Amino acid sequence: MKTITKICLVAAFLTAGVCSAADEPTKFFHLDFAVKEVDEGKVINSRSYSMVTSSSDRSGTPSVRTGSKVPIQKGGSDGVTFIDVGVSFDCHFEGEVGNSLMLHVGADISSIATGSENSSSNLLPPVIRQNRWSSSVIVPLGKPTTIYSSDDITSKRKVQIELTATPIVP
Repeated sequence: MKTITKICLVAAFLTAGVCSAADEPTKFFHLDFAVKEVDEGKVINSRSYSMVTSSSDRSGTPSVRTGSKVPIQKGGSDGVTFIDVGVSFDCHFEGEVGNSLMLHVGADISSIATGSENSSSNLLPPVIRQNRWSSSVIVPLGKPTTIYSSDDITSKRKVQIELTATPIVP
């Protein structure tokens, strides 16, 4: 009899915890991404992208998509296909820890190679450069944080993604 009572109390406690978490008000956060090209420690190019996410986003994964569709000639008379080139970010809110956000971030940055890196013949498809990351991160609120960094395989440059998360106060 005591075992059944203990099980019921534990179940009631766990259910109450779930209900109270679900009753918390939805919080909104502004996410600012900066994609930076760094050469010998100096930023030579930077682009900015923004989105809003919430602590209870049930409508899907907040995302940013910007870029172009590049036509690629298929072999023979098969026609043309298109490749997406540009920047894509996907974010999923995972929680709060103190004064920080836990997010799962996916990033895809691609571009067409220029100059000698690219094919000189119109018969060959262009060379596409791509950086792709996906990871869970913890970002302090209001503080720019580098969440990804990668060497460029064709130069001594680096590609970095910096994220700043700011609470939106109603």
